[in-house]
Amino acid sequence: MSLNGKTALVTGASRGIGRAVAERLAADGARVAVHYSTNEAAAKETVEAIVAAGGQAFAVQAEFGTDSAVDALYDGLVAGLDGAGLDILVNNAAVVDYADGIEDVGPEQFDRLVAVNVKTPLFLTQRVLPLIPDGGRIVNVSSGVTWFAQPEITYAMTKGALNVFTRSLARTLGPRGITVNAVSPGITETDMNGWLQDPAAAARVAGMVALGRHGQSGDIADVITFFASDEARWVTGQVLEANGGLWLGPNER
Repeated sequence: MSLNGKTALVTGASRGIGRAVAERLAADGARVAVHYSTNEAAAKETVEAIVAAGGQAFAVQAEFGTDSAVDALYDGLVAGLDGAGLDILVNNAAVVDYADGIEDVGPEQFDRLVAVNVKTPLFLTQRVLPLIPDGGRIVNVSSGVTWFAQPEITYAMTKGALNVFTRSLARTLGPRGITVNAVSPGITETDMNGWLQDPAAAARVAGMVALGRHGQSGDIADVITFFASDEARWVTGQVLEANGGLWLGPNER
């Protein structure tokens, strides 16, 4: 899949799935804007890794959940693009709060989760749409928690909202040939899921997955890159579960 001559913005790209996506898009030829919130050192490492591998990238900073986030990100993006448009937008950045159960969640937690996971992707997409040419690509990173239940109720609600956003936006932007899809990772090894470092926990997850292991960031990045490519030109408004066959049934025969 060639992305030569394309430009991309990946939010939350300094680590985890976002970093894997940025590196994969750059490896396929795209010039990538690596967004980060506060971890400048990690973003710098991502950019340096892309450049060392022969790709093109630059970092942009904006702290999602603050009033100035969209403006700050837009200004940094435009400066880095230097007159070019934006072909690919990957809305990946998100936060989780493990004290988000129905008995514990409070208004401040709720507002932060919604602000970062829903409000910012909505208004960032609105702001950069004039930069996206006809035939562009938007990919949102959802989560398997939209279909299996977990205690972190607000986080799951925000990802459900992102799925609705995906379908609605796909309908709206269809006449421009812009595809909008969501990738829904299953249980994936990221900083957010640090508990997978426990071998016993990893083994329990493996027992729930048809392919016998938990996911890696690269597994998700490859699927996102497909949606960003021309090969996915006839797919829009979809939420794809990338989870290795999570909970298809008992692994024992």
